[in-house]
Amino acid sequence: MASIFTKIIRGEVPSYKVAEDDRFVAFLDIRPIKKGHTLVVPREEIDYIFDLSEETLQAYLPFARKVARAIEQVVPCKRIGLAVVGFEVPHAHLHLIPLDSLGDIDFRRPPVPMTPDEMQTLADQIASAFQKLQ
Repeated sequence: MASIFTKIIRGEVPSYKVAEDDRFVAFLDIRPIKKGHTLVVPREEIDYIFDLSEETLQAYLPFARKVARAIEQVVPCKRIGLAVVGFEVPHAHLHLIPLDSLGDIDFRRPPVPMTPDEMQTLADQIASAFQKLQ
């Protein structure tokens, strides 16, 4: 059975995409712990990040860096944190989280409330910033 991320990649489930290329897709987390919290996933459905091919791993971080730079241009923060947890969805993914302090990357925090319109506006702004980085 396809993961929720594979369904998002295929367009079967709606999402707030901010970037994509032939190998990766980035979209806003629908339960963000900080405004701008974004997930970066490979198109290839592999559960564990360290089971990805060497080639995919080598391309993963440069793509995520461009997404992080785009987020920084839109969401005021001191830096973008990177987390790999891997238990929530059986599809490798990186969390990019705008940070102002270490406590901002606590996954026990309640989600930041955002309306669908706010999510879409934010996604559009990050996508526009990402395009300018290309």
